[in-house]
Amino acid sequence: MRGQTASGDDDNLPRAGAAAPLIVTAELPATIQAQAEALRVAHYPAERNLVAAHVTLFHALPPFAESEARSLLAALAADTAPPAALLVAVMDLGTGTALRIESAALLDVRAMIAERFHGLLTLQDQPAPRLHVTVQNKVPRGEARALQSMLAAGFQPLRFAFPGLALHRYKGGPWEPVGRWTFRGRPRR
Repeated sequence: MRGQTASGDDDNLPRAGAAAPLIVTAELPATIQAQAEALRVAHYPAERNLVAAHVTLFHALPPFAESEARSLLAALAADTAPPAALLVAVMDLGTGTALRIESAALLDVRAMIAERFHGLLTLQDQPAPRLHVTVQNKVPRGEARALQSMLAAGFQPLRFAFPGLALHRYKGGPWEPVGRWTFRGRPRR
């Protein structure tokens, strides 16, 4: 069965009535969240814009791993300083547009989660992702290129830190929040 994944892309999903997969995201600082959300409202097809702007780390952890995921995300957030990141460029998604992010520290956190859930990850979730925030998707190529040109013209790289992690339940439309955890560890020297 084909359907919309957590990131808004088409992929294989469980049948209706099956237990809902879990999505892990990194939360954005309020200012970047607001900017990305404004871009989504303006440029994402309204009928497909069902979730807030986000950075997906895992698209579909198995629902039976919810308790373990909650415990792991809480422990990682408690022990980890807010991961440093850089909003680096406008990203071409073909029929969409995203803001590309670089963060070795967040990818390290993601690697720890992936190691814990080794053997339970979907093919889509096995490799490390290209970190990004999708602001437009499933539009004609010309429309995507126009937005990319507009955004690139005034783009300024921006340093920030991810404030936390979130866990959601995919229910075929808007996500159901499961939990949020704030990074509060001390920076390592």
